[in-house]
Parts: sequence; structure tokens; C-alpha cells
Amino acid sequence: MEKTLTKSQLVERSLMKRFRKSIWTKFILALKRYQLVEEGDKIAVCVSGGKDSMLLAKLFQLLKKISEVNFEVVYLSMNPGYSEKNLEQIKNNSQTLEIPLTFFETNIFDSVVNVEKSPCYLCARMRRGFLYSEAKKLGCNKIALAHHNDDVIETTLMGMFYGAQIQAMPPKLWSKNFEGMSLIRPLYFVKEEDIIAWKEYNELKFLQCACRFTEKLNLTEDEISPSARKNIKNLIKTLRKDIPELENHIFKSIHNCQVDTMVGVKHQDKYYDFNEIFENNKPKKS
Repeated sequence: MEKTLTKSQLVERSLMKRFRKSIWTKFILALKRYQLVEEGDKIAVCVSGGKDSMLLAKLFQLLKKISEVNFEVVYLSMNPGYSEKNLEQIKNNSQTLEIPLTFFETNIFDSVVNVEKSPCYLCARMRRGFLYSEAKKLGCNKIALAHHNDDVIETTLMGMFYGAQIQAMPPKLWSKNFEGMSLIRPLYFVKEEDIIAWKEYNELKFLQCACRFTEKLNLTEDEISPSARKNIKNLIKTLRKDIPELENHIFKSIHNCQVDTMVGVKHQDKYYDFNEIFENNKPKKS
């Protein structure tokens, strides 16, 4: 007689079977290609309560069970000022998925609620700082964030269209303020549509955006996106009709940057203008 599986076990089974190719294999690919998890690491998987971070936590649980690499993991969840309802939902989901969250409190929402210019940017910066700080207290050397492939592509285009710069979202980077610590993005190859499919298949309901600017509104997942990112999503959707491989091309382009053709390049906080680049590329006499 077959043993009845818990909800958490069913979710794990779905990742290893139904979503093995679209999620699990791509997760492992990112870990290997960018060397995101190494021997002796202690990683704080940052769980906000949304679908992406909850999936990331579940993937790390599975990885820990089968990996030959010796590493530690903690599941870190910050309460920046969630409503009781939203906080309860995060706790309920963590219990259902058997994710042992370590909670800590901040007052970030109170700090940015009256900020008129770029409150989301400020909130994100503050949240990351608190996550680094708490992770370091726990003895971690890395924090893992749940940015997925769509985030990488959209952020690249947003930098060009709204920030007048060509800047990608790297799979890992060193912290400038917390010595010896780094940030990793293990969902780098995973598409958002596959995360949504995983969520719906397992009949899971997660937080979308629970900040003070959106929690009072009854909006869909698309409608709560900040206007800039929503515009980029719509543009990609339109262009995809004529260029089916559009997202794949953009993603590949940030792995194949022809630096010698750039008119200006910033490297390690130093800016190199075109004339300097041109002179450095002058052919040497034979």
C-alpha cells in the first residue's frame, strides 16, 4: 500500500519529475556554470514570501539532501512591516512546505512609506543591507536571492531605456559593504512562466507584493508591477511575436559583450572613454 505523501513531499516530487527539465535542471546548471555553491559555504536563502523565493528555498532543501558538496544553509525571512495577514500567510506556507524560516524584524516600510521619489529602489537597497547584516550575524558568507531569467532580461533593458546605461544583473557579485560576503542568483536560467506553472500545479498561493503601496489594493500579479518594468514586459511581449528567440538573444548578449566596440566602459568604478579605449586597441608594430 502506497504511503500518503505530505504536501511538502508532493511539491518536492513535482520538482524532480514534472518540472525537472524546466526548473530543477536549470537551477543545477546555474550552480555549476557560475560556481554559486562551493565547499564550506554557509548560505542564507532569503525568503520574502513570494513564489520565487519560496521555490528557491525548496530547491535548496532538495539540493542539501543530494549534494556531494559540503555546505550549510539557513532560510532567512525579514519582516519589513508586513500586515498580520501577510505575515501569517508566509508562516503558513513555510509550515506547509516544511521550510524552517529564521525571522527577524525591521521597520523598512515605515521608513519609506512617505518617500515620493523611487521608494521601491530605496526599499530594495535597505532590505538587501539588512539581509546581509543578519546573514553575517548567522555566520553566512553568501545570501541567495530569487531573481529569475525574466528579471535578468528586463533589468538589462530597463538600464538602457530608463538609466542610459548597459548594465546586466550578474549571477553573483561581491558585497561592497560586508567584507567577504557575496550575493548569488541560482534561478538565473529559470523562466517566470515555469515558476507560475509550478505554483499553480501544486495549488500554492504566495504573497505578490506586500508593501504599503500595494497591500491595500486588490491587484493582479501583472498590475502590481512598477510602471517601468511593466512597460518592458509589454514591449518584450510585443516584439516576441516577430522575434520568437528575443529573450534568449538578450540573455546571450550579456554573455557575449564586445567590449572593444563600446564607446565608454566602466570597470571597478573607473570610467574609460572612447579615446582611451581606441588608443589601447591600436595595433602593435610587427
